[in-house]
Amino acid sequence: MLDLSHWFYHRNKMPWDLSRTYQKPEHELIDYHRAKGVGFYLPNLASFFTTTYRPDIKVETLKEETSVKKRITWRYITPLGTIERSRVWDATTYSWHIENWGVKTERDLRILAYAMSDRTFAPVRGQHESWQSYIGDIGVVYIAAGYSGMGQLLNYWMGIEGTMYAVADWPATVREVVDRINESNLALIDCLGGSPAEVICMGDNFSSDIQPPGFFNEWSRAYYAEAIRRLHTAGKHVAVHIDGRLRGALQMIRDAGADCADAVTPKPMGDLTPNECLEEAGKDFIMSGGVSPDLWLANRPITEFKQAVIKWLDLAKRGARIIANAGDQVPPNADEERIEIMRDLVEKHGRY
Repeated sequence: MLDLSHWFYHRNKMPWDLSRTYQKPEHELIDYHRAKGVGFYLPNLASFFTTTYRPDIKVETLKEETSVKKRITWRYITPLGTIERSRVWDATTYSWHIENWGVKTERDLRILAYAMSDRTFAPVRGQHESWQSYIGDIGVVYIAAGYSGMGQLLNYWMGIEGTMYAVADWPATVREVVDRINESNLALIDCLGGSPAEVICMGDNFSSDIQPPGFFNEWSRAYYAEAIRRLHTAGKHVAVHIDGRLRGALQMIRDAGADCADAVTPKPMGDLTPNECLEEAGKDFIMSGGVSPDLWLANRPITEFKQAVIKWLDLAKRGARIIANAGDQVPPNADEERIEIMRDLVEKHGRY
């Protein structure tokens, strides 16, 4: 199974708008998966739940477009003050680059904590069933649970550098912010536990050079372990998105109780070979991934692409529990032929 969304939007010059969500299944994208014989699993822009903030908080999403720039700004207006973050469109990479980190001071951190505390969540009735019905037997619908408190700081509001300075300069405040966001997040976890979804996808875009095991244990492990425990109690499987450095990350996520590592990217862009991934993860932990993004591009020899797919599939012969996937997403400008080549290699070499 593959996440073809980014590649598909770029290929067909379709909108990739982070300010909106899909209220109906993405029929064109799913139809393409079906036509290529590729499994579907990740509805990136779908909304399966609603979020309600406390009455004294105003949440705004603003879109601006000029002849030279498209911008999306997310804003929280609270009794303590206002914070906002912005992204701008880059047509070359077909992505939204971060233009402005919204939290820069200790006061900003407290505003963020106030805004994201005491949120309530409710399921969008029939949404999962609608997606799963259209997908049919070619896939499963992962529901994304979003970022943890630390993930919010790293990916949305402060960036890596800003977060690390904050941890060093204002550790007590950062702890309060992370804990308050995570406590509110657990209400979403309970909401998803009551959903019809089989798989819940969590993650902070984990990379072991950004959240190494020691840092993870201090700032994120307790939340993940509790969230995973609640989801398992509700009968769900949990995949955690690890789309960066793997050494140390596979083991720490496995030990937090997750069932699966999603977006596993081996060498050459990753830091471990497939065999080294298995040595760290062990045979009981599912790994979904296997093909580095650079190998999807036409400027890389097709023989290297095939070898990467087969090396990943060979892990099954050693008792590994694997899913044949891309390392994160199939990238824009990927060679379309390689989608079919991987499908055929999986059919030939990937049977247990």
